[in-house]
Amino acid sequence: MAETHVLFVEDDDVIREATQLALERDGFAVTAMPDGLSGLAAFRADRPDIALLDVMVPGLDGVSLCRRIRDESTVPVIMLSARADSIDVVLGLEAGADDYVTKPFDGAVLVARIRAVLRRFGHAGGHPGGRAGEQAGQEDADEDSAVLRFGDLEVDTEGMEARRNGAHVPLTPTEMRLLLEFSSAPGTVLSRDKLLERVWDYGWGGDTRVVDVHVQRLRTKIGQDRIETVRGFGYKLKA
Repeated sequence: MAETHVLFVEDDDVIREATQLALERDGFAVTAMPDGLSGLAAFRADRPDIALLDVMVPGLDGVSLCRRIRDESTVPVIMLSARADSIDVVLGLEAGADDYVTKPFDGAVLVARIRAVLRRFGHAGGHPGGRAGEQAGQEDADEDSAVLRFGDLEVDTEGMEARRNGAHVPLTPTEMRLLLEFSSAPGTVLSRDKLLERVWDYGWGGDTRVVDVHVQRLRTKIGQDRIETVRGFGYKLKA
């Protein structure tokens, strides 16, 4: 089996070298770069399986680099931020990052987070055994039971794509998994913690800002009114 290729962009020499060694010991192939511009060049040359980007790197900051990557690819991106309460976390998620890890981080935690992201991306293409497939016979489904319809929105649970008014809606794998969770139970309120567990594969408490930003990103693509906020509880898809 081919090694998973990680692009790691970090300007601190000690952190970069120590993290690269730790990841390589866990079986990853790592390309480590000290700044955003070299990181972008490495991304375009190597097409890694996942990108690990520090927010504060010179030349091209991590948020801008994430945005550039997202313009070209749906490859998973994890941001590294020195402050859990930093606006940089939200900016990174809004730029298209799938998750973030706060520095300083434990190597085992970082590896676990990387594997969780890769695991859900590996399943995004087929969503085997997912709840969306179980709901394929609901009333809103087309005669092709894999296509769920909600007003002008169609969710193809086998083709793993969404269409609005017949036009393809470009979604990242994380956004697609989030939409599948909503479309599997239209009208049902899903809590942020439940979405973290199902979509982000968090077996522990996580930062619900990850959910909030992704919901907002999804709304901009499928319609602002399609996903309703139920204050104090979570979100639900309007049937």
